[in-house]
Amino acid sequence: MLPNKFFKWHNQILEENAVKLCNKQPNDMLLEIGHGLGLGLQAASQLLTDPEGKLLGVDYFQYMHEIASKRMKEQISRGKAVLYYSEVFHCICYYFWPDLKAGARAIHRVMKPDEISRIVIKAANMKVLTGDKWHPEVYMEALKLEKLITFQANFATAVK
Repeated sequence: MLPNKFFKWHNQILEENAVKLCNKQPNDMLLEIGHGLGLGLQAASQLLTDPEGKLLGVDYFQYMHEIASKRMKEQISRGKAVLYYSEVFHCICYYFWPDLKAGARAIHRVMKPDEISRIVIKAANMKVLTGDKWHPEVYMEALKLEKLITFQANFATAVK
């Protein structure tokens, strides 16, 4: 239970703001990569209220999948999932990927043409991460090299 509280405290606002950045309409489709506890999925489900609105979350870790499945039980039971996606967002997960270029290609494969991928990180997390892969510039460079994904970098600060 302790990891749940830690992730919720550190990530809930980040996840909710990532969803807001997507500016989705009730009948849109959305994929979250690395959904963790399902906080972003939960926030997005409140926007995708039309029966045509679909939401999909993918996570590598079984534990996170189980927690998010419980959190999203109602939405899952209503069949709010689809195989094609119109937009992608992910929070604080790219730096766990062994190959950033392969990750960029995989995201591109499931996106519709001319759509935007939104990647959100919390700069305060940088103090606890080691190595070079967490730097957003490294990931943006991988995206540029692949010439596949349209992205926009927004750097902002906020105090709660």
